[in-house]
Amino acid sequence: MTTSMKTNTGSSEKQHAVPVPVEYERMTAAAAFRLAAIHTWPAAVCPAMFGIFWCLHRGISLTPAQCILLAAACILSQSSVNTLNDYVDYVSGTDSEADNVEVNDAVLVYNHLNPGHALILGLVYLASAAVCGIAAAWHSGPAPFIIGIVGGLTVLGYSISPVSVASLPLGEFVSGFVMGGLIPLGTAAAADGTFHWEILPACLPLILGIALIMLSNNGSDIEKDICADRITLPVVLGRPRTLVLYRILLGAWIALLCIQPIRDYGLIGIVSILFTILLGHRPFGFLIRAKLDPRDRIRQMKSVTGANLIGNGFLALACGAAWLLQILKL
Repeated sequence: MTTSMKTNTGSSEKQHAVPVPVEYERMTAAAAFRLAAIHTWPAAVCPAMFGIFWCLHRGISLTPAQCILLAAACILSQSSVNTLNDYVDYVSGTDSEADNVEVNDAVLVYNHLNPGHALILGLVYLASAAVCGIAAAWHSGPAPFIIGIVGGLTVLGYSISPVSVASLPLGEFVSGFVMGGLIPLGTAAAADGTFHWEILPACLPLILGIALIMLSNNGSDIEKDICADRITLPVVLGRPRTLVLYRILLGAWIALLCIQPIRDYGLIGIVSILFTILLGHRPFGFLIRAKLDPRDRIRQMKSVTGANLIGNGFLALACGAAWLLQILKL
């Protein structure tokens, strides 16, 4: 527990430092939602939606209850990651008000909450995600549970393991593949108990978009991560090379968001691309011009999150629209 120091003085006594316990604010439902970081949920919802619509489009049966439970499991897992990251960054002193972190991204920095309670909340979110996943896939054999265990271990290893994945050069790859690839793969496995490896190539836009969230964050935090002894990929590469990698991945992501919907869904894909351009020109435009400057970190993170919601969201909706047209035989 964090403590403050009070000094007692006297004519014949030495000065003694007496720790005074800090009285934290109570963990409320509103604080729990802030720690869950709702604004980051699109990174989990879009892959879940894509996995569900991909199954339905290919005639792989999913009940409405399974769809709801699988989406809830993804959201709760994302909430767990966000809460545990906030806890680790706070207790390690990585985040501070001077580090260009937004209020919604550093709840413990800006709110007087007990960090121990945040740790417990993060583990509760993770356990709740496991319950939802088990309820959705209990009849589907071992395949979805294997994927779920890998995902759960990744959530723990991402933040609170002795050497967290987030502080290693693997962070971008792990976050992109687990969220953009394993979520749809696990969704399909929950439907019929089969490893549908063929879904992974279709998930590449999701993987790239989510990896860019991590790269944007770490690319903007190079100096701070060096001080915290975190060996992220941008720390290894330096900002000039990180910018080159960032622009290559961004270009590949935008290209796939333009090609894949047309290739897989035809006219519906063209419509989804038009909506992506109409609604996403601002966040995507900023990302194209971005320098990963620490002073632009807040706008960078808002833009890359918004671009994921729009780009990957409309990709998932295009798949869903194609399924509906299939049902209506139009």
